Amino acid sequence: MDTRKLDLNLLVTLDTLLAERNVTRAAKRLHLSQPALSARLTRLREILGDPLLIPARRGMVLTQSALELQVPLHEALEGVRHVLADGTPFEPSSAEATLAIAASDYVQYSILMPLACALRVEAPKVRIAWRTLDAAALTTQLERGEVDLALMTPESAPEALRMKKLYREQYVAIARVDHPRVRGRLDLDLFGRLDHILVSPQGGGFVGPTDTALESLGRRRRVVLSTPGFLMVPEIVERSDMIALVPQRIVRDRSGRLQILAPPIAVPGFEIAMVWHDRTTTHPIRRWLRERIAALASAGLDELPAPVAAGRSATAVRGRAGGKKSPRPGGLGQGSSKRKS
Repeated sequence: MDTRKLDLNLLVTLDTLLAERNVTRAAKRLHLSQPALSARLTRLREILGDPLLIPARRGMVLTQSALELQVPLHEALEGVRHVLADGTPFEPSSAEATLAIAASDYVQYSILMPLACALRVEAPKVRIAWRTLDAAALTTQLERGEVDLALMTPESAPEALRMKKLYREQYVAIARVDHPRVRGRLDLDLFGRLDHILVSPQGGGFVGPTDTALESLGRRRRVVLSTPGFLMVPEIVERSDMIALVPQRIVRDRSGRLQILAPPIAVPGFEIAMVWHDRTTTHPIRRWLRERIAALASAGLDELPAPVAAGRSATAVRGRAGGKKSPRPGGLGQGSSKRKS
């Protein structure tokens, strides 16, 4: 192997091919024609003395040598980019990049939607791709550069990754404003008599931690609808007599259309954290993205509607909260956003 024949363009080409494992996609990323990229792949194979990518039933797979090259090559190229960028002041308004963020539907709504709107003003040349969070594949996705950042619960984050906690979320009970039986308060007896929506991330579940807590008190509730995500739940509640427990941030702009109430029983909350690979820690635009998300997450705390505690008026609870941060209903404990409500 004569490495003197390798140049930076060939190394960047190799890095992209190993990440995409597809000549057409790699050519698109590099803004090359497919024949031009195929010619570079041929040169790389000759220089390195290895096929690098070989056809398989579904696309192409990396040879063992290519697998061993992939991570150190990518990290070396990132190091070159960092060195070149260190002396250049980072300006979001002129930065050009495509960044991928993995998150659940709840986080996409509560954090990534405000981020997308803010970036159109602050960094108009930056493109953001939202990806569904896949915790099992996340480490590989971050290593390959397929995902730049993930937002998830700390306990579900792979240990080898960097992490920064953003905020703690709490659950609130919601009912439509003109609900015939819910009038600004929700006690345990009424809670058990109403029809409930339950969020079951795996789909199809009708029992969650709330039901376990109720059972310990000798009580039950009636779950009539199970959904795999939170985003449609407020809309369903607005149109029906069903109630639900949801993360507080997804109803922050619905206080005029929903009653937002403290659950009459302690419901486990959860934390949300940012997770990223160490190789992007000092990268200017990715570091700025993390700082921007942290700022948005912190700013959102003051915008949350205060839940009405059981047996108290809305005025009393909001007055005690000082009109800003919401009081935490009834001893919310530790938990995961992947748990059912």
